[in-house]
Amino acid sequence: MRPLTPLPVESTPETLPRTQAHARPDSSTDVLVVGAGPTGMACAIEAQKAGFKALIIDKGCLVNSIYHYPINMVFFTTPELLEIGDVPFTTSLAKPTRLEALEYYRRVAEHFHLHIRQYEWVKTITGEDGKFRVTTTDRHDAIHDYSARKIVLATGYYDLANQIGIPGENLDKVFHYYREPHPYFDTDVLIIGGKNSAAEAALDLWRHGARVTLVHRGSQMHQHVKYWVRPDIENRIKAGEISAHFNSRVQEIGADFALLQTPSGPVRLKNDFVFALTGYHPDYDFLRSAGIELSSEQMRPVCDPENLESNVPGIYVAGVIVAGSRTNEIFIENGRFHGKLIASHLSEKLGGGNPNFPLDAT
Repeated sequence: MRPLTPLPVESTPETLPRTQAHARPDSSTDVLVVGAGPTGMACAIEAQKAGFKALIIDKGCLVNSIYHYPINMVFFTTPELLEIGDVPFTTSLAKPTRLEALEYYRRVAEHFHLHIRQYEWVKTITGEDGKFRVTTTDRHDAIHDYSARKIVLATGYYDLANQIGIPGENLDKVFHYYREPHPYFDTDVLIIGGKNSAAEAALDLWRHGARVTLVHRGSQMHQHVKYWVRPDIENRIKAGEISAHFNSRVQEIGADFALLQTPSGPVRLKNDFVFALTGYHPDYDFLRSAGIELSSEQMRPVCDPENLESNVPGIYVAGVIVAGSRTNEIFIENGRFHGKLIASHLSEKLGGGNPNFPLDAT
């Protein structure tokens, strides 16, 4: 056979063809859940208990949001209110820690043999009720295709931080997430915000040697700050150990300064790092790309409150995204029950699950 002749340089395509999508033996499922947080896990568990094959896909790791919480975080709630799948959550203290929660949800995933695809980003959802097609990309830019009869969107909101919209917000010294205090020892740190994340970060940084200034647009720390944290932060502010500017806003962030607008006029602070802990929001663009209608004011997805099926037949919403911009209405404690509502409706619509799939995958 005559050898192939290489194309001349000028004939070589400028762009490579689309990477071939990968069809896996397990790429077909009854219920595909987008989001491997506690709510997404609960939805998959309840679907499996109803006899349906379930697959979870997440662009990060299992319970990715909890993983990215501050390392030493303690939950506001008690462990039994974080339980899913009727698996007991036992802790050494009255309030569970981040590490205990991570261990618990790993144990639940193993207990129910949940089928989870981590580190795959859902790019498109096409098709129709009973015949959906989902396309994802993985960390190596490989493309994967899945088919599903039903879709559950449980994407949470922690991945998208609320932007302030000021000059300097995109500098490398500005962060929207707080993990640990050590790198900020003996530096000037500005905290923007007045809720739990801001209060806890300010206290943690101060206790580990940072010089902390807190700026909040309200007249005092938010009323929802944890009851054991609020007196601590207020006492540190009263003692002058943590500086605070209330009824104030950050106007600009520079390489070594931050400019505030306060009731007393402009204030220029020496500054090394900024934590803009101003909250987070759901991925509204992704919801719209799936055809979900959102309310004009609170960005709530249109859905049936009885079963959480959206305006797109066959696509359900679950967890905090049901509340739209009012992310303080739904937490793990109440979002974990969405799986039961959805599974019940799936049984009604599909007439029972796959008889070849175990009803209780334990």
